[in-house]
Amino acid sequence: MGFAKYQEDIVSRYISDYAMRTTHSPAAPPNPATPNMKNQLDQRIKKMSSLKKFAVATPRPLPVIVLADASGSMGENGKIEALNAAMKDMVSTFSKESRLRAEIQVGLITFGGKAQMHLPLVAAHSVSGFAELKAEGVTPMGAAFDLVRQLLEDKDRIPSRAYRPVLILISDGLPTDDWEAPFKALCDSERAQKAARLAMAIGPDADEAMLRDFANDAEAPIFKAHNARDIHRFFRAVTMSVTTRTTSQNPDLSAAFVVPPPDDDALDLDFQ
Repeated sequence: MGFAKYQEDIVSRYISDYAMRTTHSPAAPPNPATPNMKNQLDQRIKKMSSLKKFAVATPRPLPVIVLADASGSMGENGKIEALNAAMKDMVSTFSKESRLRAEIQVGLITFGGKAQMHLPLVAAHSVSGFAELKAEGVTPMGAAFDLVRQLLEDKDRIPSRAYRPVLILISDGLPTDDWEAPFKALCDSERAQKAARLAMAIGPDADEAMLRDFANDAEAPIFKAHNARDIHRFFRAVTMSVTTRTTSQNPDLSAAFVVPPPDDDALDLDFQ
């Protein structure tokens, strides 16, 4: 075979192979640089950016849960009236706080006759008002401990991204139900251990030993309220401590708990 014939055969085979490759090869992927693909890509990037901004801008909840004695003895010497007024002032102040980093949420569990969720845990700025506490019945504190433990462990109501909760226990007497086991279960709860726990004993008949065991902040030992004015002072200290946390770089850290001095001009009789 001459060289010309050999060269012709090679060219024929090359053309035949190329034709087969172009016939059976899969279509090339679309060029992302085409206008249509580029627009879709830009839209996706913008959407992801918007979602990221929304996630960053959403404040994390900071729950404040009050366990309040509303038994019959709280109806004496203006105790329940002072508690109602102090609670309203605290919630009102919380509602006006900046929600840039943390959103204060408030819940109120009462135990007077029966334990119940008097105010479900909700953002303070959305509280338009709540029914005033009425003093009646016995002191089922153990049932209240069960309620607050269940609330703390409910990750739908208090998500994992929430800041450390604040638990506040207020009482003027002794529990009237089987409270020891619920109290231990609460104190052993992982979330209750991480929470900042504060306690106030109202009057001389409060179970100070139990309240002292409840409180876990060395800088905020059990506070003793001798009169209605002291109840207001305690709640002002709670308010200042919580609002300070909301403006902190790390709201998970405890803030100083400083009870303001009494107003010397106010005349207030001690609880008997």
